[in-house]
Amino acid sequence: MKILIIRFSSIGDIVLTTPVIRCLKNQVADVEIHFLTKKSFEPVLRANPYIDRLHLLDDSLELTIAALKEQNFDWIIDLHHNLRTLRIKKALKRPAKSFNKLNIQKWLLTNLKINLLPSKHIVDRCLETVAHLGVKNDGAGLDYFIPEKEAIKPGDLPASHQLGYIGLVVGAAHATKRLPLHKLKELVKLLDHPIVVLGGPEDRSTGEVLSEQDPIKIYNACGKFSLNESADLVRKANMIITHDTGLMHIAAAFRKPVISVWGNTVPGFGMTPYLNQLGAPSVNWNRQNGAGSTGGIMDGTAEVEVKGLNCRPCSKIGHAACPKGHFRCMENIDLQLVHKKAQQFLAAR
Repeated sequence: MKILIIRFSSIGDIVLTTPVIRCLKNQVADVEIHFLTKKSFEPVLRANPYIDRLHLLDDSLELTIAALKEQNFDWIIDLHHNLRTLRIKKALKRPAKSFNKLNIQKWLLTNLKINLLPSKHIVDRCLETVAHLGVKNDGAGLDYFIPEKEAIKPGDLPASHQLGYIGLVVGAAHATKRLPLHKLKELVKLLDHPIVVLGGPEDRSTGEVLSEQDPIKIYNACGKFSLNESADLVRKANMIITHDTGLMHIAAAFRKPVISVWGNTVPGFGMTPYLNQLGAPSVNWNRQNGAGSTGGIMDGTAEVEVKGLNCRPCSKIGHAACPKGHFRCMENIDLQLVHKKAQQFLAAR
Protein backbone atom coordinates (compact mmCIF):
# COMPACT_ATOMS: atom_id res chain seq x y z
CA MET A 1 0.00 0.00 0.00
CA LYS A 2 1.29 3.46 -0.94
CA ILE A 3 0.10 6.44 1.11
CA LEU A 4 0.65 10.18 0.59
CA ILE A 5 0.49 12.42 3.67
CA ILE A 6 0.17 16.16 3.05
CA ARG A 7 1.12 18.93 5.47
CA PHE A 8 2.72 22.03 3.94
CA SER A 9 3.59 24.04 7.06
CA SER A 10 4.60 25.08 9.65
CA ILE A 11 7.34 23.61 11.87
CA GLY A 12 5.12 22.81 14.84
CA ASP A 13 2.20 21.60 12.74
CA ILE A 14 4.46 19.23 10.82
CA VAL A 15 5.97 17.85 14.04
CA LEU A 16 2.43 17.21 15.28
CA THR A 17 1.84 14.90 12.30
CA THR A 18 4.72 12.57 13.20
CA PRO A 19 2.61 10.10 15.25
CA VAL A 20 0.49 9.56 12.12
CA ILE A 21 3.62 8.78 10.10
CA ARG A 22 5.05 6.40 12.69
CA CYS A 23 1.81 4.59 13.47
CA LEU A 24 1.05 4.07 9.80
CA LYS A 25 4.53 2.69 9.13
CA ASN A 26 4.48 0.37 12.14
CA GLN A 27 0.89 -0.85 11.95
CA VAL A 28 0.04 -1.21 8.24
CA ALA A 29 1.65 -4.14 6.47
CA ASP A 30 3.87 -3.42 3.45
CA VAL A 31 3.08 0.29 3.53
CA GLU A 32 5.12 2.89 1.66
CA ILE A 33 4.88 6.36 3.21
CA HIS A 34 5.28 9.49 1.08
CA PHE A 35 5.06 12.99 2.58
CA LEU A 36 4.45 16.28 0.77
CA THR A 37 5.54 19.54 2.40
CA LYS A 38 7.00 22.91 1.43
CA LYS A 39 10.67 22.95 0.50
CA SER A 40 11.48 25.36 3.35
CA PHE A 41 10.33 22.77 5.90
CA GLU A 42 12.30 19.86 4.46
CA PRO A 43 14.77 19.87 7.42
CA VAL A 44 11.94 18.96 9.81
CA LEU A 45 11.41 15.60 8.08
CA ARG A 46 14.73 14.99 6.34
CA ALA A 47 15.91 12.28 8.74
CA ASN A 48 12.55 10.71 9.63
CA PRO A 49 13.08 6.95 9.16
CA TYR A 50 9.36 6.25 8.81
CA ILE A 51 9.12 8.25 5.55
CA ASP A 52 10.04 6.36 2.39
CA ARG A 53 9.99 9.40 0.13
CA LEU A 54 9.75 13.12 0.81
CA HIS A 55 8.11 15.31 -1.85
CA LEU A 56 8.77 19.06 -1.79
CA LEU A 57 6.23 21.56 -3.07
CA ASP A 58 7.51 23.31 -6.19
CA ASP A 59 6.79 26.92 -7.02
CA SER A 60 4.48 25.41 -9.60
CA LEU A 61 1.70 23.36 -8.05
CA GLU A 62 1.06 21.84 -11.47
CA LEU A 63 4.59 20.39 -11.61
CA THR A 64 4.17 18.95 -8.12
CA ILE A 65 0.84 17.36 -9.10
CA ALA A 66 2.39 15.91 -12.26
CA ALA A 67 5.15 14.26 -10.22
CA LEU A 68 2.67 12.90 -7.69
CA LYS A 69 0.47 11.37 -10.40
CA GLU A 70 3.32 9.04 -11.34
CA GLN A 71 3.17 7.43 -7.88
CA ASN A 72 -0.35 5.97 -8.14
CA PHE A 73 -1.15 6.29 -4.42
CA ASP A 74 -3.69 4.05 -2.70
CA TRP A 75 -4.65 6.71 -0.14
CA ILE A 76 -4.15 10.43 0.44
CA ILE A 77 -4.10 11.61 4.07
CA ASP A 78 -4.65 15.36 3.93
CA LEU A 79 -3.54 16.91 7.22
CA HIS A 80 -3.49 20.47 5.86
CA HIS A 81 -6.90 20.65 4.21
CA ASN A 82 -6.91 23.86 2.19
CA LEU A 83 -7.58 24.89 -1.40
CA ARG A 84 -4.22 23.64 -2.67
CA THR A 85 -4.66 20.21 -1.12
CA LEU A 86 -8.15 20.10 -2.60
CA ARG A 87 -6.65 20.69 -6.06
CA ILE A 88 -4.13 17.91 -5.45
CA LYS A 89 -6.80 15.44 -4.34
CA LYS A 90 -9.04 16.25 -7.30
CA ALA A 91 -6.14 15.90 -9.73
CA LEU A 92 -4.87 12.59 -8.31
CA LYS A 93 -8.36 11.07 -8.09
CA ARG A 94 -7.42 8.74 -5.27
CA PRO A 95 -9.32 7.89 -2.05
CA ALA A 96 -8.63 10.53 0.58
CA LYS A 97 -9.22 11.36 4.22
CA SER A 98 -8.93 14.96 5.39
CA PHE A 99 -8.22 16.53 8.76
CA ASN A 100 -11.09 18.58 10.17
CA LYS A 101 -9.66 21.95 11.20
CA LEU A 102 -12.82 22.86 13.17
CA ASN A 103 -12.65 26.40 11.76
CA ILE A 104 -16.29 27.13 12.62
CA GLN A 105 -15.76 26.12 16.24
CA LYS A 106 -12.57 28.20 16.42
CA TRP A 107 -14.41 31.20 14.95
CA LEU A 108 -17.14 30.85 17.56
CA LEU A 109 -14.56 30.74 20.35
CA THR A 110 -12.44 33.65 19.14
CA ASN A 111 -15.33 35.92 18.13
CA LEU A 112 -18.28 34.99 20.35
CA LYS A 113 -16.45 33.15 23.17
CA ILE A 114 -18.67 30.11 22.61
CA ASN A 115 -16.53 27.02 23.17
CA LEU A 116 -17.70 24.01 21.17
CA LEU A 117 -14.21 22.61 20.63
CA PRO A 118 -13.72 18.97 21.65
CA SER A 119 -11.45 18.18 24.59
CA LYS A 120 -9.09 16.36 22.28
CA HIS A 121 -5.52 17.10 21.26
CA ILE A 122 -4.83 17.86 17.61
CA VAL A 123 -2.57 14.78 17.44
CA ASP A 124 -5.49 12.53 18.32
CA ARG A 125 -7.68 14.29 15.75
CA CYS A 126 -4.97 13.78 13.11
CA LEU A 127 -4.86 10.09 13.95
CA GLU A 128 -8.60 9.85 13.27
CA THR A 129 -7.80 10.30 9.56
CA VAL A 130 -6.08 6.90 9.48
CA ALA A 131 -8.42 4.97 11.80
CA HIS A 132 -10.12 3.39 8.76
CA LEU A 133 -6.82 1.58 8.07
CA GLY A 134 -6.87 0.03 11.53
CA VAL A 135 -4.26 2.45 12.88
CA LYS A 136 -4.35 3.30 16.59
CA ASN A 137 -2.39 5.72 18.72
CA ASP A 138 0.66 3.88 20.07
CA GLY A 139 1.02 6.41 22.90
CA ALA A 140 4.67 7.12 22.02
CA GLY A 141 4.27 10.86 21.46
CA LEU A 142 5.96 13.01 18.83
CA ASP A 143 9.11 12.34 16.80
CA TYR A 144 11.98 14.56 15.73
CA PHE A 145 15.13 13.20 14.11
CA ILE A 146 18.34 15.20 13.66
CA PRO A 147 20.95 14.09 11.10
CA GLU A 148 24.23 13.41 12.89
CA LYS A 149 26.09 15.97 10.79
CA GLU A 150 23.61 18.67 11.84
CA ALA A 151 24.08 18.19 15.59
CA ILE A 152 25.89 20.97 17.42
CA LYS A 153 29.56 20.52 18.28
CA PRO A 154 30.96 20.61 21.83
CA GLY A 155 32.61 23.97 21.24
CA ASP A 156 29.42 25.62 19.97
CA LEU A 157 28.34 26.49 23.51
CA PRO A 158 30.35 28.43 26.09
CA ALA A 159 31.91 26.42 28.92
CA SER A 160 29.45 27.96 31.37
CA HIS A 161 26.59 26.13 29.63
CA GLN A 162 28.17 22.76 28.88
CA LEU A 163 26.93 21.15 32.11
CA GLY A 164 23.30 22.12 31.57
CA TYR A 165 21.01 25.02 30.76
CA ILE A 166 17.44 26.20 30.39
CA GLY A 167 16.37 26.75 26.79
CA LEU A 168 14.31 29.96 26.58
CA VAL A 169 12.40 30.25 23.30
CA VAL A 170 11.68 33.94 22.71
CA GLY A 171 10.25 33.84 19.21
CA ALA A 172 6.80 33.18 17.74
CA ALA A 173 5.25 33.97 14.39
CA HIS A 174 2.95 36.66 15.81
CA ALA A 175 3.64 39.34 18.42
CA THR A 176 0.58 38.50 20.51
CA LYS A 177 2.08 35.05 21.15
CA ARG A 178 5.27 36.55 22.59
CA LEU A 179 6.08 37.92 26.02
CA PRO A 180 7.06 41.60 25.77
CA LEU A 181 10.77 42.30 26.08
CA HIS A 182 10.47 43.79 29.56
CA LYS A 183 8.75 40.61 30.77
CA LEU A 184 11.50 38.48 29.25
CA LYS A 185 14.12 40.65 30.97
CA GLU A 186 12.34 40.11 34.28
CA LEU A 187 12.12 36.37 33.67
CA VAL A 188 15.83 35.84 32.97
CA LYS A 189 16.66 37.72 36.17
CA LEU A 190 14.46 35.31 38.14
CA LEU A 191 16.02 32.17 36.64
CA ASP A 192 19.10 31.23 38.64
CA HIS A 193 20.48 28.83 36.02
CA PRO A 194 22.44 29.10 32.76
CA ILE A 195 20.14 30.12 29.91
CA VAL A 196 20.38 29.63 26.14
CA VAL A 197 18.07 32.03 24.30
CA LEU A 198 16.55 30.29 21.26
CA GLY A 199 15.01 31.87 18.19
CA GLY A 200 15.54 32.73 14.55
CA PRO A 201 17.45 35.60 12.94
CA GLU A 202 14.43 37.86 13.57
CA ASP A 203 14.90 37.30 17.32
CA ARG A 204 18.61 38.15 17.39
CA SER A 205 18.15 41.66 18.82
CA THR A 206 15.90 40.33 21.59
CA GLY A 207 18.52 37.74 22.47
CA GLU A 208 21.22 40.40 22.53
CA VAL A 209 19.28 42.59 24.94
CA LEU A 210 18.72 39.63 27.26
CA SER A 211 22.31 38.39 27.14
CA GLU A 212 23.64 41.89 27.90
CA GLN A 213 22.02 41.65 31.34
CA ASP A 214 24.34 38.78 32.31
CA PRO A 215 26.69 37.61 29.54
CA ILE A 216 27.96 34.69 31.64
CA LYS A 217 24.56 33.29 32.59
CA ILE A 218 22.77 34.06 29.30
CA TYR A 219 23.95 32.90 25.87
CA ASN A 220 22.19 34.29 22.82
CA ALA A 221 21.79 31.55 20.19
CA CYS A 222 19.15 33.39 18.12
CA GLY A 223 20.00 33.33 14.43
CA LYS A 224 23.34 31.60 14.99
CA PHE A 225 22.21 28.05 14.24
CA SER A 226 20.22 26.18 11.61
CA LEU A 227 16.81 24.74 12.42
CA ASN A 228 18.18 21.29 13.22
CA GLU A 229 21.05 22.74 15.22
CA SER A 230 18.51 24.74 17.23
CA ALA A 231 16.52 21.53 17.67
CA ASP A 232 19.68 19.91 19.01
CA LEU A 233 20.06 22.76 21.51
CA VAL A 234 16.52 21.93 22.61
CA ARG A 235 17.44 18.25 22.88
CA LYS A 236 20.46 19.02 25.07
CA ALA A 237 18.62 21.44 27.39
CA ASN A 238 17.60 20.53 30.94
CA MET A 239 14.19 22.06 30.26
CA ILE A 240 12.45 24.48 27.90
CA ILE A 241 10.45 27.64 28.56
CA THR A 242 8.61 28.65 25.42
CA HIS A 243 5.77 30.47 23.75
CA ASP A 244 3.17 28.66 21.64
CA THR A 245 5.53 27.97 18.74
CA GLY A 246 7.35 25.27 16.76
CA LEU A 247 10.24 24.69 19.16
CA MET A 248 7.67 23.94 21.86
CA HIS A 249 6.58 20.86 19.89
CA ILE A 250 10.18 19.88 19.14
CA ALA A 251 10.84 20.02 22.89
CA ALA A 252 7.88 17.71 23.44
CA ALA A 253 9.28 15.33 20.83
CA PHE A 254 12.48 15.10 22.90
CA ARG A 255 10.43 14.50 26.10
CA LYS A 256 11.78 17.66 27.69
CA PRO A 257 10.08 19.31 30.65
CA VAL A 258 8.20 22.18 28.96
CA ILE A 259 6.75 25.32 30.46
CA SER A 260 4.59 26.93 27.77
CA VAL A 261 3.42 30.54 28.08
CA TRP A 262 0.15 31.38 26.35
CA GLY A 263 -0.99 34.81 25.18
CA ASN A 264 -3.77 35.38 22.65
CA THR A 265 -4.06 31.65 21.87
CA VAL A 266 -5.26 29.10 24.41
CA PRO A 267 -4.41 25.48 25.30
CA GLY A 268 -8.05 24.69 24.52
CA PHE A 269 -7.21 24.83 20.80
CA GLY A 270 -5.67 21.40 21.38
CA MET A 271 -2.04 22.21 20.59
CA THR A 272 -0.34 21.92 23.97
CA PRO A 273 3.00 20.08 24.26
CA TYR A 274 2.21 16.44 23.48
CA LEU A 275 4.52 13.97 25.18
CA ASN A 276 2.77 10.64 25.56
CA GLN A 277 -0.27 9.00 27.05
CA LEU A 278 1.59 6.88 29.56
CA GLY A 279 2.72 9.42 32.15
CA ALA A 280 1.24 11.59 34.88
CA PRO A 281 -1.13 14.46 34.04
CA SER A 282 0.23 17.89 33.29
CA VAL A 283 -0.19 20.88 35.58
CA ASN A 284 -1.98 24.00 34.40
CA TRP A 285 -0.82 27.14 36.18
CA ASN A 286 -2.70 30.45 36.06
CA ARG A 287 -3.09 33.67 38.02
CA GLN A 288 -6.48 32.71 39.41
CA ASN A 289 -5.27 29.38 40.71
CA GLY A 290 -1.81 29.67 42.20
CA ALA A 291 -1.89 26.08 43.40
CA GLY A 292 -2.43 24.78 39.90
CA SER A 293 -5.02 22.40 38.52
CA THR A 294 -4.36 19.01 37.00
CA GLY A 295 -5.65 17.93 33.62
CA GLY A 296 -4.68 16.62 30.22
CA ILE A 297 -2.72 13.53 29.24
CA MET A 298 0.86 14.79 29.04
CA ASP A 299 3.54 14.54 31.70
CA GLY A 300 6.40 16.92 32.35
CA THR A 301 4.57 20.01 31.09
CA ALA A 302 3.03 23.11 32.58
CA GLU A 303 0.91 25.69 30.79
CA VAL A 304 1.04 29.26 32.10
CA GLU A 305 -1.80 31.54 31.07
CA VAL A 306 -4.01 34.36 32.30
CA LYS A 307 -7.54 33.11 32.67
CA GLY A 308 -10.69 35.17 33.00
CA LEU A 309 -9.98 37.69 30.21
CA ASN A 310 -13.14 38.22 28.17
CA CYS A 311 -11.06 39.14 25.10
CA ARG A 312 -9.12 35.89 25.03
CA PRO A 313 -8.62 34.06 22.71
CA CYS A 314 -8.74 36.87 20.15
CA SER A 315 -7.36 34.82 17.27
CA LYS A 316 -6.62 31.20 16.41
CA ILE A 317 -3.23 32.34 15.06
CA GLY A 318 -2.18 35.75 16.35
CA HIS A 319 -1.87 39.48 15.64
CA ALA A 320 0.92 41.97 15.09
CA ALA A 321 -0.33 43.84 18.18
CA CYS A 322 -3.04 43.47 20.81
CA PRO A 323 -6.39 44.44 19.20
CA LYS A 324 -7.49 45.98 22.52
CA GLY A 325 -4.23 47.79 23.15
CA HIS A 326 -3.69 46.51 26.70
CA PHE A 327 -2.08 43.09 25.98
CA ARG A 328 -3.16 41.78 29.37
CA CYS A 329 -2.87 38.15 28.25
CA MET A 330 0.92 38.55 28.34
CA GLU A 331 1.40 41.62 30.54
CA ASN A 332 -0.39 39.84 33.42
CA ILE A 333 1.54 36.57 33.15
CA ASP A 334 2.81 35.74 36.64
CA LEU A 335 6.51 35.11 36.11
CA GLN A 336 6.88 33.90 39.69
CA LEU A 337 4.79 30.88 38.68
CA VAL A 338 7.08 30.26 35.71
CA HIS A 339 10.08 30.48 38.03
CA LYS A 340 8.47 28.17 40.59
CA LYS A 341 7.71 25.48 38.02
CA ALA A 342 11.20 25.79 36.53
CA GLN A 343 12.70 25.17 39.98
CA GLN A 344 10.50 22.11 40.41
CA PHE A 345 11.55 20.66 37.06
CA LEU A 346 15.23 21.32 37.71
CA ALA A 347 15.05 19.83 41.20
CA ALA A 348 13.39 16.70 39.76
CA ARG A 349 16.44 16.18 37.54
